[in-house]
Amino acid sequence: MILLNDPRTRRRRLGAGAAVAGLLAALLTAGPAVATPDPGDAPATSKEVSPKTRAQVREAVAEGGIPGQDEIVHSANIEHLANIPKDALPGTNTDLAFQGKYAFAGNYDGFRIFDIANPKAPKTVAQVLCPGSQNDISVSGNLLFLSTDSSRSDSSCNSTTQPATEKSSWEGMKVFDISDKRNPRYVAAVETACGSHTHTLVPERRNVYVYVSSYAPSAAYPDCQPPHDGISIIKVPRNAPEKAAVIDFPVLFPGEGPDGGGNPGAPVNPGVSKTTGCHDITVLPSKDLAAGACMGDGILFSIKDPERPKVIDQVQDNVNFAFWHSATFNQKADKVVFTDELGGGGAATCDAAVGPNRGADGIYDIVGKGDARKLVFRSYYKIPRHQAATENCVAHNGSLIPVKGRDLMVQSWYQGGVSVWEFTDSEHPKEIAYFERGPLSTDRITVAGSWSAYYYNGYVYSNDMAKGLDVLKIDDRRTAPAERVRLSELNVQTQPDYFD
Repeated sequence: MILLNDPRTRRRRLGAGAAVAGLLAALLTAGPAVATPDPGDAPATSKEVSPKTRAQVREAVAEGGIPGQDEIVHSANIEHLANIPKDALPGTNTDLAFQGKYAFAGNYDGFRIFDIANPKAPKTVAQVLCPGSQNDISVSGNLLFLSTDSSRSDSSCNSTTQPATEKSSWEGMKVFDISDKRNPRYVAAVETACGSHTHTLVPERRNVYVYVSSYAPSAAYPDCQPPHDGISIIKVPRNAPEKAAVIDFPVLFPGEGPDGGGNPGAPVNPGVSKTTGCHDITVLPSKDLAAGACMGDGILFSIKDPERPKVIDQVQDNVNFAFWHSATFNQKADKVVFTDELGGGGAATCDAAVGPNRGADGIYDIVGKGDARKLVFRSYYKIPRHQAATENCVAHNGSLIPVKGRDLMVQSWYQGGVSVWEFTDSEHPKEIAYFERGPLSTDRITVAGSWSAYYYNGYVYSNDMAKGLDVLKIDDRRTAPAERVRLSELNVQTQPDYFD
């Protein structure tokens, strides 16, 4: 480990010609979608578009149909307070976590700690070099957790890339002691099957349970064998984190045959991902519930016993969902918002050709009681502003905005920016505010934009993959009551009871 300290809503014209339409058609139908690209430790590569498409994008910019390159636009009820560019960690920025006056930002090259006591001027407290995509990040007490989902030569922060076909390769969870925020200390590493794409904390007084989501097994990978139809559970003693260990691998998709009982994907369900694990899990400890976004399936399960999660319901959407990516409960735990990461986060899917129901959020009501509860689909939500054909855009990570009696959410859409929207009426969701930049490039699809956008103690923090940390302030009567809600810690995938 190397420690690096360093004191107006509108519809848009499409920039999509016949060539791009053909490319998208191939993308959406040729085979199962994939999750956010894992380019090892290098930035995601850009993709050329046709001369005709480049001309159409530039024409749309010139006519005001989309913002200019890197131009910032936002609704009147959002203020852009600050941007902190990347510094010592040049990799792709990823997820965010919060504790007290600190924000913790993941990056493919490690993580960065910010002092956000003054949200208008965040200060860097520490930058830790520890490569290993995608470095999904969480905190609990004095512990910080970091996911590694690229095959490494060993578990150290000095490791190098190494093929997953080699038995000695390592992927999994890393644990740091952050009692001294300026000097995080690496204290434990736990290897998990197929690595750790994301993880979710189920914290208790003495222990922290970590639900590890990973997927894409192969018979050629010694440590990632099919069927990979469950999650790894790690138990981390708070007073002895060096004893962290995998305690179980519960099967969430039981079934006969080599592929388990999840969605079979293509060719049975063209354009849908085959379920070989989960991408992301959100837990609501106050209700003993969890929701899993698991590639081709959405699941609801009980975590009354955190060591033995129990699936309550399982749903699929083989018409409009390509890749179940993440999940968010509303505060009453009678709704779940699932996201579909169509195109794996690297495609321009926010246009009329794709439409409003793909690469969108799916809103589900939870009906019934106890273990008889069911997920019932109600509607889709997608940002109402078309993006350029060079802007990767799809539903991604977001969080609740805590207002009693309303279901409000802030959410990232990669280069589609940050959207604030309401789903109090499950069947009629609507956007109430937004922030975004114009395309990073008008010549090619360059993967960029907001990876995560979360509400924390009165402000929205967005980790832009290319541009760094943005801080936003919402000024709207509908969200104003949330400013009275204060948290001491926030990991969005471990949803708090905001009003307890």
